Amino acid sequence: MAVDYLLQRDFTILHRNWRWSRYEIDVIALKDQVIHFVEVKTRHSLAFGYPEESVSKKKIERMLKSAREFQIQYSEWRQIQYSILSIILLRNQAPEFFFIEDVYLY
Repeated sequence: MAVDYLLQRDFTILHRNWRWSRYEIDVIALKDQVIHFVEVKTRHSLAFGYPEESVSKKKIERMLKSAREFQIQYSEWRQIQYSILSIILLRNQAPEFFFIEDVYLY
């Protein structure tokens, strides 16, 4: 679902579930010569909040480490962005997507 959403918005998917060591990046996509490291979060209920709220500091740190390694392995990519794709899948409702592009990571 996440990949289809990004493809519909003119992203080119380079990797899905890209792994390095014990770290993983859900989707690595390209658009306008910018690499996007996309964390995908999905929820079937809002009982514990919106999906994007579950991106913890630890997850952000792992995403940064993974992205640095990706840049070492694929040094041709200079411009990068971190993004979060939030998907809500409630029963009997159409999926709801919320794409937070170019997230500031502390």
